[in-house]
Amino acid sequence: MKLCLVACASLCVAQTVTIKTGTLIDGKGGVQRNVVVSVEGSKIGRIEPAGAAKSTYDLSALTLMPGWIDTHAHPNTHFDKNNRFVDGKEPVEQEAIYEAGNLLATLQAGFTTVQTLAAPVDKTVRDAINAGALPGPRVLTSIHQIHDDSGDPAKLRELVRQWKAEGADVIKIFASASIRDGGKQTMSDVQITAACGESKAQGMRAVVHVYTSDTTRKVILAGCTGIEHGAFLDDATLQLMHDRGIFFDPNYLVFHNYLDNRQKYLGIGNYTAAGFAKMEQVLPELGKALRRARVHQVKVVLGTDANAGAHGRNYEEFIYRVKEGGDKPMDAILSGTSVAAESLGLGGRIGTVAPGFEADLVAVEGNPLDDITAFRRVAFVMKGGRVVRFDPRSKP
Repeated sequence: MKLCLVACASLCVAQTVTIKTGTLIDGKGGVQRNVVVSVEGSKIGRIEPAGAAKSTYDLSALTLMPGWIDTHAHPNTHFDKNNRFVDGKEPVEQEAIYEAGNLLATLQAGFTTVQTLAAPVDKTVRDAINAGALPGPRVLTSIHQIHDDSGDPAKLRELVRQWKAEGADVIKIFASASIRDGGKQTMSDVQITAACGESKAQGMRAVVHVYTSDTTRKVILAGCTGIEHGAFLDDATLQLMHDRGIFFDPNYLVFHNYLDNRQKYLGIGNYTAAGFAKMEQVLPELGKALRRARVHQVKVVLGTDANAGAHGRNYEEFIYRVKEGGDKPMDAILSGTSVAAESLGLGGRIGTVAPGFEADLVAVEGNPLDDITAFRRVAFVMKGGRVVRFDPRSKP
C-alpha cells in the first residue's frame, strides 16, 4: 500500500507542466510579462512571476494567449481531386475523413474550440473528438440548419425540439438568402417567430444568417441570440443588439477565401460571376458594420465561416478584422477568446488564461498587439493540458 501511495504521488507531480512566456495576453484584456503558467492535468493551476527555475516549455521569446475560438466554420467542405468545391454530396464516410482532417489542421493553427454550423456529419466527428477517439479542437455543432423550406411554424418548433434531443449545441437559422443572391429575407415572419421563439423556450442558443437591419430586428425580438454576417446593420439595430446582449459575427475570411479560390467554386450553384461581384461589394460594408458595432459596444465574436480552402488558415480572420475592419488588435483577440467563449455558454471554462480554466493555450512568434500578422506564426498549441504542436525552433 505504501509503495502504491508513493507511486500515485509521483504520478500526480509528473502531471504538472510549466510554461514560461515572455508575454501573456490573458483573453480578458490583461497583459503580463515574464510569467510561468502552471498546468495541472487539463486545467491551469496558477500564474506567477518567472524565476530561475527551468520550465517544461520555455516560450520566453513568444506571446502566449488562450486557445483561439472559431464560432462559425464548415469543416466538412473541401476540394475534390479536380480542385472543385465539395459540400456534402459524397459518401458520409469520406465526408467524415475530410472533416476530421480539416479540424486537425484548424487545431494545429491555434484554434482549440470550433463551432460548426452545420452538417449532420458534424455530430459524429464532434462526438469522436470530444471522446478522445480523434485529435481535433473541442467541437460544438448545430448538426442541422433551418431554412425557409424547412416547414411551417409548427414543423420548425418540432425541429428545434428534435435537434435539441439529438444533441445539438446550437440552432442555426437561415433567415436570409446568400449575399450572392442579394441577402434578402427568405423566411416568413411567422417562421422566424417560431424558430427563434422555440429555441429560446428550449434554452437553446440560436444564431442567424442575416444581412439586413429589418430582418435582424425580427430575429432578435423573436429570441435568437447571435447574428452572422450582418453587413448592412444600422445604428438602431446595433443599439438593440447591445441592449439585448446579442452576439455579432461579421465574417471576413469566408469572402476572401471564395475570391482567392474563385476558379474552384465558379459555376457551382450560385457561385457565378454576378455572385462573386456581390461578394466583392460586401467586404467594405463589413468594415462599416464592425466599426459601428464597436461604437455601440456590441459583443463581437470571431467566426470565419470557413469553407474549403480556409481550414487551417482561420487565423486570417484576426488579420482582416484589424487591417480591413479597423478593429483594435486587443479587441480582435478578445473576440476570438473570452467573448467567443461567452457566446458559446463556456465563458467560465475556456477563452481565458486564469487558474481553474481549461489549459487551452497558443503561442506565436512576435506580439499581435504590435504586429497582427503574428497570428500566422503559431509555434505552440495546447488543448486541455495536452501539447498538440510545439516548434522547438521557437526556443530562445
